[in-house]
Amino acid sequence: MAQNTAFVIAGAGLAGAKAAETLRAEGFDGPVVLLGDERERPYERPPLSKGYLMGTSEKEKVYVHPPQWYAEHEVDLRLGNAVTALDPADHEVTLADGSRLGYAKLLLATGSTPRPLPVPGANLDGVHYLRHLADSDRLKEVFRSAARIVVIGGGWIGLETTAAARAAGVAVTLLEAAELPLLGVLGHQAAEIFAALHTEHGVDLRCGTRITEITGSGGAADGVRLADGTRIAADAVIVGVGITPNSEPAAAAGLRVDNGVVVDERLRTSDPDIYAAGDVANAYHPVLDRHLRVEHWANALHQPRTAARAMLGQDVRYDRLPYFFTDQYDLGMEYTGHVTPDSCDRVVFRGDTAAREFLAFWLSRGRVLAGMNVNIWDVTDQIKALVASGRPVDPERLADPDVPLPDLLP
Repeated sequence: MAQNTAFVIAGAGLAGAKAAETLRAEGFDGPVVLLGDERERPYERPPLSKGYLMGTSEKEKVYVHPPQWYAEHEVDLRLGNAVTALDPADHEVTLADGSRLGYAKLLLATGSTPRPLPVPGANLDGVHYLRHLADSDRLKEVFRSAARIVVIGGGWIGLETTAAARAAGVAVTLLEAAELPLLGVLGHQAAEIFAALHTEHGVDLRCGTRITEITGSGGAADGVRLADGTRIAADAVIVGVGITPNSEPAAAAGLRVDNGVVVDERLRTSDPDIYAAGDVANAYHPVLDRHLRVEHWANALHQPRTAARAMLGQDVRYDRLPYFFTDQYDLGMEYTGHVTPDSCDRVVFRGDTAAREFLAFWLSRGRVLAGMNVNIWDVTDQIKALVASGRPVDPERLADPDVPLPDLLP
């Protein structure tokens, strides 16, 4: 069998498209095959719960490239035909249509799937998840026709879809299992700010709830029942309780999998010719000195650029700090860094939290692990520098708006 020269990318989302773009930009002139399970060409996901869902951004703006880009750059884009199995020994992948395709290098950019709600009634019509462009289109229709909806899950997707529904004039009951939305991400003090934001905009926020059933009639959802017996009527239900990385083919092929496909700082898997990037990759981060799977847009944008260069044999590593953003009502936020509930011993605020114009910093032994700017702009690079320095800072000066952030660096 002749040696295959193709670079195959499994997953035609933002990560896959950016990997293909980088391969061509770096001068790779061999075959590039980009395989996706959807019929849509690669698009970005943040607008699906933000501008596109709210009708403030046009559909064409969600796509990564214009339609003609793939042919112009000789990228063989195959839609509606996902990779279902890997054969590392023969350097081949199996596609959904049963065909097999050889590769010299393979990038797994297969993303993730919304976690289903494990209660009776979860499969009724009118129960919605948000992951694909078509899901966002369906929710737009819901917001036009529904008077009241229930959103299950107070994470980023749940909060953003809640804000979009309220902007459309829909009454929303938001159910969260924890004491506060975003509690595990932001901690108590910052989570309270987001809880207040939504209640002030008329959301019926109920925390510490457990859902036992989605009720329905005629095959369609008509409400949610809680463990205490309360039933909340709804014209539709939106579920946002997390996502699961699409790592099953990698695991079946014998690659190392642990909360995603495990890769090193070069984004290489346990097989030297297979790489992974985006939601599916649990990557070693050389700055944070730990493996980390990041489910946000910036990771899907930047990580595949490193993976593509590594596939070409370049000496690169992915060391960008995690970053994400959100827009809810009149609140815009950016977050840089990474913190877990057990890794932080102090949160420092700078600015006016009541007016929602502030910075927040998560510290451990004086070191800044992460920073968040709310309705204050052009400070992301300064926050990034504080996190990347790894040096302790004076918390009192950190909280003082009159002290420029760069002055805190040693």
